Amino acid sequence: MAPIVNRTSFLIDGFNIYHSVKNASYDLGLRASGTKWLDIRTLCASYLASIGNNAQMQELYYFSAFATHRLVIDPHVVERQENYLECLKASGLIVEMFRFKKKKIPCVKCNKSFNRFEEKETDVAIGAKLLELLFLDKCDTVMLVTGDTDVVPAVKTAQTLFPNKMVGFLLPYKRHNQELADLCPTLNFRIKKESYARHQFADPFLLPSGKPIVKPAKW
Repeated sequence: MAPIVNRTSFLIDGFNIYHSVKNASYDLGLRASGTKWLDIRTLCASYLASIGNNAQMQELYYFSAFATHRLVIDPHVVERQENYLECLKASGLIVEMFRFKKKKIPCVKCNKSFNRFEEKETDVAIGAKLLELLFLDKCDTVMLVTGDTDVVPAVKTAQTLFPNKMVGFLLPYKRHNQELADLCPTLNFRIKKESYARHQFADPFLLPSGKPIVKPAKW
């Protein structure tokens, strides 16, 4: 009889992990871009043994948005994002991109309003993908790589509708959240800053076409 396999998928909140990796770079004494060349697939794979029950990698989904609102002050920001996404895709991740939305924020001191850009649709997309994967029986376990509590309603729904499936968290460095840990008490892990440093793409990273992608010197 073939051994039972725990099919495990990962849903990655790109914006959440970006800021976590940035914090880790500084805390490790590296330049700002020090650990941003993150190989997310090998990072997630390093937790399979801890997830247990013969966990084996299934699909990995990466959710983010292009920072087009920053082009005025950083004309190469989207180009850097696109290059990194090419590396993620080549390593086997499925990338789903959404958008930033401008929001007016009033200042209580000066009575003026300021523009603030917030990533939209990503949390909803993660929640929808979680339920889709479980409904279609594409996996037995889903690990959410995020520290954002906006996914709580979707996780609770998944736990109710699919009691025989498992949902857990990889909590990014400095994005640890006790509410999320309590929601999945038997399946949550804190990513350490050193883990980011261990799981970096080669520089340059060679795409299947042979095209090299060089890690940005400044990011």
